[in-house]
Amino acid sequence: MFDRLLPPEHDQIILDLLFELATWHLLAKLRLHTDSTLTALEASTNWLGSQLRKFASVTCETFETRELPSEEAQRGCRQAALAKKKDTTGQPVPKKRRLMATEGAQGWVFSLNTYKLHALGDYANTIHRFGTADGYSTQLVLFFLSK
Repeated sequence: MFDRLLPPEHDQIILDLLFELATWHLLAKLRLHTDSTLTALEASTNWLGSQLRKFASVTCETFETRELPSEEAQRGCRQAALAKKKDTTGQPVPKKRRLMATEGAQGWVFSLNTYKLHALGDYANTIHRFGTADGYSTQLVLFFLSK
C-alpha cells in the first residue's frame, strides 16, 4: 500500500519508519508485560527515534510540503474569529495573541520537537512502574467528602 510512493531511497526510509512505528505501537499496547517485552519496547523506542531522525533529516528536507486546502480554510476561520474577538474591556486582543493573516497555503515542516515524540521514551518506565495503560486512567477525578 505504501510501496513505491516516493523515489526508492525515500521509499525505504518511509517503509522502515512505518515498520518501527507499528512495532513500537504493538509493544506499547500489550496488556501483559514481562522484563523481556519491556526491554524490547526500550529497544524499539531507540530504533524508532533513529528512524524518525533519519526521516526528518533526509526525506523531509528533500520535499516541500504545503497545507491542504481544508487546513488553509480552517486557519482562515481561526484568524477571522481571533480578529473579531474582544477582551472584556472591548479592546482588541493584544498583538501577541493575534495571528498574522497570510494569503495562500503555508509551508509545513515536520518537527521532532514535540511533547508527543519526547514522551515516547517514558513509556517503558511508566509501564514498569504503574502497569499497562488499560489498568489505570489519567482522567482527573474529584472526590467529594460528605459529613
